[in-house]
This record gives sequence, structure tokens and C-alpha cells, in this order.
Amino acid sequence: MNMKKYEGIFPAFYACYDEKGNVSPERVRAFTKYLMNKRIAGLYVGGSSGECIYQSVEERKTTLENVMAEAGGKLVIIAHVACNNTRDSQELAAHAESMGVDAIAAIPPIYFHLPEHAVAKYWNDISAAAPNTDFIIYNIPQLAGVSLTMSLLKEMKKNTRVIGVKNSSMPVQDIQMFRDEGVIVFNGPDEQFVSGLAAGAVGGIGGTYAGMPELFLKARELFLAGRMPEAAQIQDDICRIIYKMCSTKGNMYATIKEIIRLQGGPDIGGVRHPLADLAETDYAVAAECADMIREAVQKYC
Repeated sequence: MNMKKYEGIFPAFYACYDEKGNVSPERVRAFTKYLMNKRIAGLYVGGSSGECIYQSVEERKTTLENVMAEAGGKLVIIAHVACNNTRDSQELAAHAESMGVDAIAAIPPIYFHLPEHAVAKYWNDISAAAPNTDFIIYNIPQLAGVSLTMSLLKEMKKNTRVIGVKNSSMPVQDIQMFRDEGVIVFNGPDEQFVSGLAAGAVGGIGGTYAGMPELFLKARELFLAGRMPEAAQIQDDICRIIYKMCSTKGNMYATIKEIIRLQGGPDIGGVRHPLADLAETDYAVAAECADMIREAVQKYC
């Protein structure tokens, strides 16, 4: 299998809504085109940044169909297909395979704390619905309430389609431990991107990448060149920008969507309730973030 294609920067694709809050195929395509010009390796579609838990199966299909219409065969596409029940997850997995994605991914079921054998069955049932497609475990215990343990990973490795982990747990050590089990690992927390690379991540899938892809690309370039102090300096600025993004009253993704508009990117709408819209005072913060990003890009790139 070609694992090299999973190396690099994978922005998490944001939900794209029209003025009425409906998924907009036109805006999905516009946003896809915008990101395709950013030298990224691929896109992660339908995950947390895509507001997946607030969307219907049909809405998630619409988003993926329109991403694939623009980027299929041009970028590596990983489709997150998990719902909080197996049947809908399998439907999305089969649909993703029919669209020709490179891989599917899934968080564990949330709310009920299932035993590991039930989590494994859930993931394997999803994978069985897309039997010709790579499968990536999405480990995000701080939101899912379930951690990927070494015993669960060993069990999942019996499935030959399981090739990697999108690791969004905060301990960098998890990346090293999962990697030692013979799977590829994507760094999840954007605040520790360079540390994740040092622990063996092949690249990253991140919720803030689309707002400042140039900085993550440059940090990875410097890391691979062995210029660690410079890579760490960019990481420091990335963290400061993220902290500023998170200082708004509105949801962080609403802030980033406004930043993208200020950068000349497409208008992809707001966020879906119950995620919080931007407060009036948040627009000045988004503008400050856009300025910080512009200055950092000028400085490093």
C-alpha cells in the first residue's frame, strides 16, 4: 500500500452553509477550490471541524460529493464517517467508498461508555461496509469520552484495512506508542504539531490548518530539514494565534470562517446551533487573528 500519500498537511474541512444555515454545495466547492491552491496533501472531510454531529447523513453525503467533484484524484481525501449508531456510519462508509476516497475514519461511539470489544465491533462493522478502503481510527478522548488503548489498537490491527490513527489526545507519548504498533499516526492537536512530528507523526490533520496552512507547511518543511529551533519558533506563533482564536465568545470555527473571509477566501457561512455565533465584539478579535497570521506568513514564508 502507498502510505507516502498520507504524509503532510491535511486541513480539516469546515461545514459550508448558505444564509439559511443549509449545507451549500456551491460553497463546499468554492472552499475546496480555495484549499486546493494551498499546497496541502489532502483534506479531512466530515469530522469535528465539519460539525458532523450536528448534520444529517444526507448533508454529510452532499458535502463529500461536492468535495470529491472538485478534488477527487487531485488531493488525498479522508472521509470521517462515524455517527452515533452503526447503521448510519455504515451507510456513510459505503457512500465514501463509492465516491473513491482514499480512507475513511471514525471516532468511537459517544455518550454510552461501551466495552472495548463493542467499540472494536463498531469500527470493524464500519470498515466492512467499505472493504476496499483504508480505515483510520480517530482518537479524541477529551470529546468522545473513550480513549484508544494499546489493547484496543492491537485488536483493531487484526483488521488489515486499519492503517493509522488520527491522534487528538494531548499526550505526545501516545503518538510514539501507537506508531510503535506499526500504524501511521497523524498529529491532531494543532498546538503540538512540531512535537507530534518529533514523536513520529507522518503529518497532521488539524482544525485550524485552513486558516493558516502556510505556517504549518513551513513548520513541517523546517522540521524535515532539521531546523528545529526555527520550526519551534513558528509553533510558538501558531499557538499564540490559536489562543487568540479561542478567546472569542463565539465558536472557534465561526472565528476561523470569519478569518478566511478577511483573507480573501470564500464566505462559507456561520456555524450550526447549538454552536455559538460570533458576538459583535468577536469580529475585532478575528481581524486581529488575521493580522497575526499575515505577519507570521510574511516573517517565515
